[in-house]
Amino acid sequence: MLIGILEAGRVPEDLSPRHGDYPPMFETWLRQADPGFTFRAYAALDGEIPASPTECDAWLVTGSKHGVYDDEPWIGPLKKFLRTARAAGQPIIGICFGHQLLAEALGGRAVKSDKGWGAGVHDYQVVRRPGWMAGAPDNFSIHAMHQDQVTAIPEDATVLAASPFCEYAMLAYGDPEAPDAISIQPHPEFTEGYARDLVVMRSGVALPPDRGAEALASFGRPVNQQDFAHWCADFLRKTTTKRNAA
Repeated sequence: MLIGILEAGRVPEDLSPRHGDYPPMFETWLRQADPGFTFRAYAALDGEIPASPTECDAWLVTGSKHGVYDDEPWIGPLKKFLRTARAAGQPIIGICFGHQLLAEALGGRAVKSDKGWGAGVHDYQVVRRPGWMAGAPDNFSIHAMHQDQVTAIPEDATVLAASPFCEYAMLAYGDPEAPDAISIQPHPEFTEGYARDLVVMRSGVALPPDRGAEALASFGRPVNQQDFAHWCADFLRKTTTKRNAA
């Protein structure tokens, strides 16, 4: 399966020599769930929007320093592409900014949250467990780094996981058992090393010192990054089976 990575942001220059770029992070993370996955990256933030949703078998939208409400020339075309891809039956995964953008593109809303920054290891409760999440624990933990949040979801979206800090942490679009798209607010692609370095770099700058200290204290706890990778792989297989049977 060829997965198109729609790159909406980049690793900060000070961190890229040590941690690389976002597309390889996603490739490494997802290949642990399915070594047969292949990837093609598109620099969406530079205006590189695929000409057709069928150029790849599935699509993944990355995180970004931008908000979905920013006046960036590529955000509108990327929203339009996501709607086109869904209409064409191509499965979509949204991560952080991608989670927010997918919700907005399909009729929801995302804003800069008055709850402030969420950073470090965050815990989420599973509120619905479709078949492709079989065996998922009641609660899971993933590295987070966000200030924006989805505040209203599209009519056909289902909440799969939530927390007191993030009400709409994980969503499925369409039939939850074989959805057209899924998205999540935290960052399953982050390694602990990158998440920690990002917190250190942003603490006292974008990230308030108290939130930075809380985030740093959270590292070292087990996370469910790979569980989410396997859920994504099972989602993609389930959606592909549904599409081929149609």
